[in-house]
Amino acid sequence: MIRVGTGYDLHRLEAGRPLILGGVRIPFDKGLAGHSDADALAHAIIDALLGAAALGNIGQHFPDTHHAWKDADSLGLLQRVVAMLRTNNYAIVNIDATIVAEAPKLNPVLDQMRAKLADCMDLPLNRVSVKAKTNEGVGPEGRGEAISVQAIALIQSAS
Repeated sequence: MIRVGTGYDLHRLEAGRPLILGGVRIPFDKGLAGHSDADALAHAIIDALLGAAALGNIGQHFPDTHHAWKDADSLGLLQRVVAMLRTNNYAIVNIDATIVAEAPKLNPVLDQMRAKLADCMDLPLNRVSVKAKTNEGVGPEGRGEAISVQAIALIQSAS
């Protein structure tokens, strides 16, 4: 059986925070605001995987009201979700994600993000796609107020 899930996340940009996407720390004067490390790329992938397996959403498993997830490494959360999938007899086929950000320019670090995510999910690199787009000056992403990510995951029954 093949299943598909989608994920979406958006975080405001805020001075004084590190910018982390796909587990990669990116030099920039602002970072993403959030309870954990606010890695919107990892969060969107987590929701896509949970959705594909009908296992709820990131907020149900890692609520921002719980101290255990304060400043949590989102790749660690992603590893927990991958373990949940395995427990429920699912294997990840592939991931495709699009980051929407006016700045910084992300093309130079996309391969690094892909490699970290692939390693985290124990997947070959050719099964993880990460792209970056601008919003042409429109909306909170276009005004440099936020970064959003859309992700899709394809999983299959491991049996």
